[in-house]
Amino acid sequence: MNGMCRPMSTKNQLLTHLKEGKGNWVSGEFLGRSLMISRAAIWKHICTLKEEGYIIDSSRKKGYLLRQATESLLPQEIQEGLKTNFIGRNNVVYFKETDSTNTRAEHLANEGAPEGTVVIAETQTQGRGRRGRSWFSPPGAGIYASLILRPRLAPNEAPKLTLMTSVAAVETLRAFTTLAVTIKWPNDVLIHEKKVAGILTEINAEMDKIHYVIIGIGMNINTPLKAFPGEIRKIATSLLIETGNRFSRVSILRDYLERFEKCYDEFANEGFNPFMSRWRALTDIIGKRISVDVIHSTYTGIVRDIDEDGFLILQDRDGNLKKIISGDIALLNQRNMS
Repeated sequence: MNGMCRPMSTKNQLLTHLKEGKGNWVSGEFLGRSLMISRAAIWKHICTLKEEGYIIDSSRKKGYLLRQATESLLPQEIQEGLKTNFIGRNNVVYFKETDSTNTRAEHLANEGAPEGTVVIAETQTQGRGRRGRSWFSPPGAGIYASLILRPRLAPNEAPKLTLMTSVAAVETLRAFTTLAVTIKWPNDVLIHEKKVAGILTEINAEMDKIHYVIIGIGMNINTPLKAFPGEIRKIATSLLIETGNRFSRVSILRDYLERFEKCYDEFANEGFNPFMSRWRALTDIIGKRISVDVIHSTYTGIVRDIDEDGFLILQDRDGNLKKIISGDIALLNQRNMS
């Protein structure tokens, strides 16, 4: 595990010099002089970087040449060029493997981790979705990340953060593809009616005060179809499956963090209303006939709207309107709609 990022380590300073070489050899003498370390120490850091996935050539006469950056979601890769003010700027916690990034983020939040802390994992052994479901998290294929927030909101306002996050997630994926990525209320992101991303929001609050909010996201980026378990293969997809191309997870995560911060700032300064038009434009659920499973009940009807509080407005066959704050949606036969 890499802890919260502090002043740049010697290893990362060395990596910066290699990147600044822009495909040219960087001499060991220059590195030793710049970093004030021995050649043996340089080699030790080079070996560590190789273990992290960087492809580096070495020559006794020429020095070192960075051939290819790692594909891992390492803090130094995420933070390089990251255009945020506080999300992920100084506090990124990285796991090669963990049970759940939301669980790790919760522990850190209870220990006082600041707002904007990002927890990232290459794979999760107990990735979580809503209602205790699991999130399939194969190593090196997706994005599994959680953010710690400490918003000045009333607890009943917190569910709106999920809808806000879905806007940031969809706008990110649309920026990298030409696919019709859409939102399925309240927390799923779809391509061709299959889930490509999911959001899990967890809140620690009292009656009148939020202590912290954890917003976790799972994105299926480079997951091949055959990697998905059989039971979810028909309902899940990835950018790789939909386009046939592999994507830079680092670039996508960095873009998502930047968009998330902009959305979060807008939400804090202007409230939720500015997001409603964006949310409606990114969903195709309004006007559809659906069933919604909530605790101990199932409702059927036509989606008429999402109100300013994030409630789904469902009209039943008798014309009655019902507000639903959360539930599992299934599309029904769209014939005989009124």
